[in-house]
Amino acid sequence: MSLSCRQRSGLLFTLLATAVFSGSCHALPQDTPAADESAAAADADDQAENPFPRAVEIPAGIMEGGAGWMNTARPLSLEDLRGKVVLLDFWTYCCINCMHILPDLKYLEEKYADQLVVIGVHSAKFDNEKDSDAIREAMMRYEIRHPVVNDNEMLIWRKFGVRAWPTVALIDPQGRFCGSQSGEGHRELLDAVIGRLVDYHRQQGTLDETPLMFRLDADVQEPTALRYPGKICLDTAGSRLFITDSNHHRIIVAGLDGSLQSVIGSGREGHRDGSFAEAEFSRPQGTVLIGDTLYVADTENHMIRSISLADQQVATLAGTGLQGRPGIPPAASLRETDLNSPWSLVHHNGVLYIAMAGPHQVWSHQLGTQQIGVYAGSGREDVINGALATSAFAQPSEIIADAAGQYLYLVDSEGSSIRRVPTDPNGEVTTIAGTSELPRGQSLFAFGDQDGVGDEARFQHPLGIALANGQLIVADSYNHKLRGINLETSEVTTIAGDGQAGSELDPLRFSEPGGLAFADGVLWVADTNNHRILKIVLESGAAEEFTVTGLLPPVVVPRSTFPDPAEAIPVTAQQLKPAEQLELLIDLQIPDGFKLNTDFPATWSLFAVDEQTLVASEWLGGRRTAELTAAGQLQVTLPLTGELGGAVFIVEASFGYCDTGDEGLCRQANAHWKIPVSIAEAGTVSSIRLQFPAPALPLQIDLSE
Repeated sequence: MSLSCRQRSGLLFTLLATAVFSGSCHALPQDTPAADESAAAADADDQAENPFPRAVEIPAGIMEGGAGWMNTARPLSLEDLRGKVVLLDFWTYCCINCMHILPDLKYLEEKYADQLVVIGVHSAKFDNEKDSDAIREAMMRYEIRHPVVNDNEMLIWRKFGVRAWPTVALIDPQGRFCGSQSGEGHRELLDAVIGRLVDYHRQQGTLDETPLMFRLDADVQEPTALRYPGKICLDTAGSRLFITDSNHHRIIVAGLDGSLQSVIGSGREGHRDGSFAEAEFSRPQGTVLIGDTLYVADTENHMIRSISLADQQVATLAGTGLQGRPGIPPAASLRETDLNSPWSLVHHNGVLYIAMAGPHQVWSHQLGTQQIGVYAGSGREDVINGALATSAFAQPSEIIADAAGQYLYLVDSEGSSIRRVPTDPNGEVTTIAGTSELPRGQSLFAFGDQDGVGDEARFQHPLGIALANGQLIVADSYNHKLRGINLETSEVTTIAGDGQAGSELDPLRFSEPGGLAFADGVLWVADTNNHRILKIVLESGAAEEFTVTGLLPPVVVPRSTFPDPAEAIPVTAQQLKPAEQLELLIDLQIPDGFKLNTDFPATWSLFAVDEQTLVASEWLGGRRTAELTAAGQLQVTLPLTGELGGAVFIVEASFGYCDTGDEGLCRQANAHWKIPVSIAEAGTVSSIRLQFPAPALPLQIDLSE
């Protein structure tokens, strides 16, 4: 392979004139005729017009050849999904551009929850990414909730003629290939095209709008105190450690003795400023302590946050929350400038240096000013040395400075190389170990697991770096190793790990270690996929797990969207008697030939139409699990405040049901009821009984011409 995550080519699609996929060109599936581009335009005002009149039928079995499926009970075929719009996402989990489109896919999945199915086709770049267990960890780290097939031999990739990561391919409800598009930043375009497909096939009766559900791997995972910790910041003067608990969306402050000092962030994903308990982050990574302020690379919010440890307040230093686009200059102020996946921070002489993974650059910010911008890197994804402005990086993922502040050192994860950047703006970027200066793009594929000197050494997607006793220590993440680099000779040696993912302490093994810190002879390691922090005495190699006493996973109730009251099932007004709680019993209706999906937790949510005092506010809007009684009813127990009065509530509930002969494709029943209630001394009702309407059956589509 010779193409990078950012490579693009020209136009393929036959699409409606008002919503044309542009920018990338890829071959159609093998053995399928090319579409006639002369028939591309359709009448945008005629909603009954087929947006893809020249879409081509996909050969049977085109999704076969994968090495395993995740987030589903069995392998899926496109034939299984007839009646749904299907979006195939060709990705590899190392790629920052692939990460960037995940919010777009989530948006589309939520908007077209009953009409669209996204299937991830993981076609690996790195050797480590071919392993299904590694992909599964990445899926849970990115919180991917759609099925994914491990296309480790790139068979499906080739059938669809894909040439770059990421690429999406669109299939209509009749199983016809509409086209594909590579690159990121196409949410609006995909939204428009999918919307036109939904409108057309709904009118034609070929759209199946029965909600589907899949057996998610994350649903069977045990909670852990840390969840995919990304980076570590060591404060030796304060005898404390700052841990970015990335997938819990928070920062942990612990004493070096393991005592829990603070938890910064509620655990809910978001970008809210405020107190430690209120603040929200989105998969933060690197941090740096300057005085009594901790700065955070809030990676998936595309922000830099500042934390006043004295006041216990979180604020936003820079970023708008929107992803910056290459080539757009910074705005006049920090809060108006779009950033792009800041991954790591380091401070020297009043300047905050930022490993900006998204545009493959190093940025800088003079503290106390409103200025922020590119310090080094042209924005080209490559491993090129030379002047700051013309050098090239490939997804820099951790950055540190030497004691004198003369040089910055960083790991270029996509280039599998270790770089040195001068703090003197007249200096030049160099590569200490790993390859550089190869013909365009080839450095991105020059990876491996090999000790040696300088460009003879090979790494595989390193993510962490630290200075220790005059040498660099590298978290060689996809090789599950720690590597040492002699700064005088550039010789690379293996310090710990045998190349196998694992959690043993003797012999010591890691699983994609992500961040490092060193002081007083001890190396601290964020062993990311093992959800732990390790302490390693560098001289002896003795290792132990660092446990934060009393640290628990956050308790976060998922938010629910307020349902439309006009579509709610009306319920007769209920006069409740005063009590400590109200019981709701909801009768299920399961079609013949189907059974309850016991793997899927039945859920419920409560909403108030207007102001009310009968139920505490924390019980409103969250999605909670419902109990299943022996009689097969959903049982909800709702605490009451003890106040008398009236209110109008909306109760929303869902459960899953599967074909008795095929549990691989299950469906979801959803309903919500509008219930006027009053609580009075004369009330007689202590429980309310509701009934699901008959759930929809799979649509039977006649595909004959």
